[in-house]
Amino acid sequence: MSTIRLSVAQAVIRYLAHQYTERDGVEQRFIAGMFGIFGHGNVAGLGQALLQNEVAPDFDEPFDYWMGRNEQGMVHVAAAYAKQSERLRTLAVTSSIGPGALNMVTGAALATTNRVPVLLFPSDIFANRAPDPVLQQVEDPTNPDVSANDAFRPVSRFWDRVNRPEQLMVSLPRAMRVLTDPVETGAAVVCLPEDVQAEVYDWPVGFFAKKVWHIDRRVPDRAALARAVEAIRAAKKPLVIAGGGVKYSGASEELRAFATATGIPVADTQAGKGAINWDHERAVGGVGATGAGSANALADEADLIIGIGTRYSDFTTGSQTQFKNPDVRFVNINVGSFDAAKQGAEMLLADAREALVALTEALDGHRVDDDYSARIADERAAWARATDKCYHRDQTPLPAQTEVFGALNEMMGDEDVVINAAGSMPGDLQCLWRARTPGQYHLEYAFSTMGYEIPAALGVKMASPDSEVVAIVGDGTYQMLPMELATIVQERAKVIFVLLQNYGFASIGGLSESRGSQRFGTKYRMRAEDGGRSDDLIPVDIAANARSWGIDVIEVSTMAEFREAYAAAVASDTATMIHIETDLYGPNPPATGWWDVPVTSASTLESTQQAYREYAEAIKAQRRFF
Repeated sequence: MSTIRLSVAQAVIRYLAHQYTERDGVEQRFIAGMFGIFGHGNVAGLGQALLQNEVAPDFDEPFDYWMGRNEQGMVHVAAAYAKQSERLRTLAVTSSIGPGALNMVTGAALATTNRVPVLLFPSDIFANRAPDPVLQQVEDPTNPDVSANDAFRPVSRFWDRVNRPEQLMVSLPRAMRVLTDPVETGAAVVCLPEDVQAEVYDWPVGFFAKKVWHIDRRVPDRAALARAVEAIRAAKKPLVIAGGGVKYSGASEELRAFATATGIPVADTQAGKGAINWDHERAVGGVGATGAGSANALADEADLIIGIGTRYSDFTTGSQTQFKNPDVRFVNINVGSFDAAKQGAEMLLADAREALVALTEALDGHRVDDDYSARIADERAAWARATDKCYHRDQTPLPAQTEVFGALNEMMGDEDVVINAAGSMPGDLQCLWRARTPGQYHLEYAFSTMGYEIPAALGVKMASPDSEVVAIVGDGTYQMLPMELATIVQERAKVIFVLLQNYGFASIGGLSESRGSQRFGTKYRMRAEDGGRSDDLIPVDIAANARSWGIDVIEVSTMAEFREAYAAAVASDTATMIHIETDLYGPNPPATGWWDVPVTSASTLESTQQAYREYAEAIKAQRRFF
């Protein structure tokens, strides 16, 4: 058997460089390269291997390396890249041991919750246990094999610790299988002890042969398809909920054809927005806790919900209050039985595109009646008027953030990408944004991680270099994780940031007020000299801070100035931030959904007592589906 002598770290890079995916005849490298921050745990291991690969490559196609600033941020870059690539490509990330590794745990949870593939290589303590405890080692007196990296186990879809070189030949293929599986994908974590990375082994040459992971399209079972067709034909008021699985399947065209042929309206989740173009006659907008009035009104009355590629988060279901028809049934189309079984649904296990094609053919000639069609049109028209009002408030002295969203929605191109993740903004965007293409709307709302937006902008730009990439960032999110701005400047990535400054946590402030807690702890204010609270703003200058990272910043105060600034940012060839102050108190779009955030029944505060009375009434609508 022919062998090649390499370190474990060198073998990792060589193996990853030969992994490919194929779907519908399109083949591409799966791991495009590696982000890394080096410390004692990986500088002489993966750091040496990446250096050697760069200056003396021993295979044809280069394997790129990028330097990050924060380990969590690097994982966000990888997750955004994978999400924008429809999960057909991703990035690897390496960290040192201890705090560097633990910084990646949040990113791993984000990837797994959003079901996007990322490959993480946290360095680990010495396998030989000679230096014990090594610097940054968390000691477990009951189990010397436990390290900080065990924290990755509950937030990963694959986890392993490679304590011997030959174990890599089992670990990496298993990680690849999970990462390329549409059902199981998420974070794959391969922990590499510091000493093992540098250890040398004679590897079988065949281990490094090109490997193509074929992403197949599961076709629907005939009996399951017949049951779904029967349920749809029997329904008077069916409603589709399109989730991220529609977009990952590349099934937007088939979804439009299905809606056109049957007349069934299509609502969307955060991950599914853009799966159907907003101006399609059957597109009714976001559904659930932060949904559009049009979609939620139809969801309340629907006698059949057809979930396609959705995991039914509590925001999508309005914490199980959204579907009020006592006779409502569910048909779920999903590649995974875990999600297909939710809501007590009739399951149709299939790729979204294949299922939609089969359903459209099987339902040939079937269409919802004229009364329901008229109802759909009325709700669409009413919500269009509400959206226009939110987009054009002409509010003074500070604009509402919905006006900023409206200007962006009108100025961005069909192939441009808007990014957001946390705070009040995802709710407003799901409610209002008029997505014209599947790739235009990039929201991370499964883990809703503050700090995602800035590194995500880099990941999306790497995946879609010809698009204008616009990340909307709140001042709270900015203060969480701004450091990848330096990476963006270093990589010469042309992205646009829209920084909304409102001196507080708008989303949690509003939620706090609605639950009787009076916006406690949600405003950025100076401590008073007597130790109490004051109304004095803290003297943090985010615009100046962004400039210090090397970003061009345009400060504006009116919507007219914002539109001019956006045009200038598009014309620029460097990363630009548009800084604008918005009203902390909104107004936000009219709420038509509900979210379960419990209120205590034991309080001396009248505000909490009133909030509890409202909560006790609202929760009566909550249902369980079996």
